Amino acid sequence: MKNFRNFCIIAHIDHGKSTLADRLLQVTGTVTERESQDQLLDDMDLERERGITIKSHAIQMNYQQEGKDYILNLIDTPGHVDFSYEVSRSIMACEGALLIVDATQGIQAQTISNLYLALENDLEIIPVINKMDLPSAMPEEVKDQIEELIGCNRDEIIEASGKTGIGVDNILDAIINRIPAPEGEPAKPLRAMIFDSVFNSFRGIIAYYRVFDGEIRKGDRVKFINTEKEYFADEIGILKLNQEQRDVVKAGDVGYIISGIKQAREVKVGDTITTVQDPCTEAVQGFEDVKPMVFAGIYPVDTEDYEELRESMEKLQLNDASLTFEAESSAALGFGFRCGFLGMLHMEIIQERLEREFDMTVITTVPNVSYIAHLKKGQQVEVHNPSDFPDPSKLDAVEEPYINAQIITKSDYVGVVMNLCIEKRGNLKNQVYLTTDRVELNFEMPLAEIVFDFYDRLKSVSRGYASFDYSPIGFRQSDLVKLDILLNSDQVDALSALIHRTHAHHFGKKICVKLRELIPRQQFDIAIQAAIGAKIVSRETVKAVRKDVTAKCYGGDISRKRKLLEKQKKGKKRMRQVGNVEIPQAAFMAVLKLND
Repeated sequence: MKNFRNFCIIAHIDHGKSTLADRLLQVTGTVTERESQDQLLDDMDLERERGITIKSHAIQMNYQQEGKDYILNLIDTPGHVDFSYEVSRSIMACEGALLIVDATQGIQAQTISNLYLALENDLEIIPVINKMDLPSAMPEEVKDQIEELIGCNRDEIIEASGKTGIGVDNILDAIINRIPAPEGEPAKPLRAMIFDSVFNSFRGIIAYYRVFDGEIRKGDRVKFINTEKEYFADEIGILKLNQEQRDVVKAGDVGYIISGIKQAREVKVGDTITTVQDPCTEAVQGFEDVKPMVFAGIYPVDTEDYEELRESMEKLQLNDASLTFEAESSAALGFGFRCGFLGMLHMEIIQERLEREFDMTVITTVPNVSYIAHLKKGQQVEVHNPSDFPDPSKLDAVEEPYINAQIITKSDYVGVVMNLCIEKRGNLKNQVYLTTDRVELNFEMPLAEIVFDFYDRLKSVSRGYASFDYSPIGFRQSDLVKLDILLNSDQVDALSALIHRTHAHHFGKKICVKLRELIPRQQFDIAIQAAIGAKIVSRETVKAVRKDVTAKCYGGDISRKRKLLEKQKKGKKRMRQVGNVEIPQAAFMAVLKLND
């Protein structure tokens, strides 16, 4: 075990984690020249297209230093705030972390957030300045920032470049010399923690785990403590570029197990694996359940695909433990699921993965956060969906979730960033100059205000220079109202929203104008209304497509034309009673982009 090293790579988005991981794999000879490609560990099409890491990826490398053979288990983690749950799971399976900072950008908000996650778990931090090959690199300034942040010695900071390979040998030496070997007792009963799982249509569910004590052998009868299910370890092994079979996986190592599990709900991330014959006395501690931040409905376009969608969601949940869902129904869209996500990018990725990996075409409703409604009788109700919002006459107060937003930007953009946050009902709590031209702003603001377009607008106003991270700070009382959208006096529940009273009129007007552009014209007038309770706050009309029935009446008495027009009018009236309005998918998504 003293020759094992388990470490992960943490950084902000686009600071070069995946490129540096590629270089480490090449230098240690884990991949051949023929196998190597950019973003090697990112095996999802989506990850390659967007250039982001969505999933953590574990891989084992062999490295020789001073004649000794070492086994290095690397876990590459995502950088976006929406995937911080993936990072927390990876950190639980490691003893050390490489903290990557871009030499041209310096420390960003997510760098700090991921660093705190690692420090909470007592990981050994190795600071690395990446992208040293760029002409715009500022190594001395970035070293000052790192020194101030983690209080390390200046000579401990490694200068490197994932692109050219500078400093990669120094990183490998630091991993071996500075990261402690895993602690664990090979003689104790088996105790291993599941930190990820994937679904394979031929083999069933494959669980990835880190062994803390004991060892697991092929053919062992194992038990998952949380679900209390027992299985045979049909195949075990370690994670190289491809899975490599082994007869035994020992304490300190990271491996996989295939045991013919078919049901997604039988594998829980954070569960402990032990043997049936000699079980461990206590499970691995410190793993927390995910708390979704944003809720939205996902519905199949064809209602017959409901069961298929459920299966797809269960398989996706295996691979992404931060997704939560429960069944719900809507008058406008039929049967579907209420899903909890960690943020808007997470929601977008889930929707795209459903379409690509499972061939499901889905409709997503307007995302919202969860609220706590206090009724006059003294009860508390948690509201995830605007259509479940209690009647205003029974309501005493409503609380909404607040967050502490940490924004790091250049001093030139402080004014516009502050204006954006104040517009989103934010309160400035703190302002610190990290250097002469870099400022850290701390705001307290409602989570509902950042759900839609906050991140995009922040990037626009700061020309891409601002970085953003947030953490929940609990619920606070707010003056919220339910805004309903009516089409020809019929409520469209999928477009309802809970919104602050001061923004309701403006928001209602915007939605009505947008829907008027998107809803196709029918043979009759369509009234689009925004209402708060019984009060209509805005109205737009989609005019009817009208055929010129008087075209054939040239000359002659006016009564001939009037007779035809009256006949047309009666037909339109009847059509309006029986006709229904089809809402295109673009209309549901348009609500998210009202400020574009």
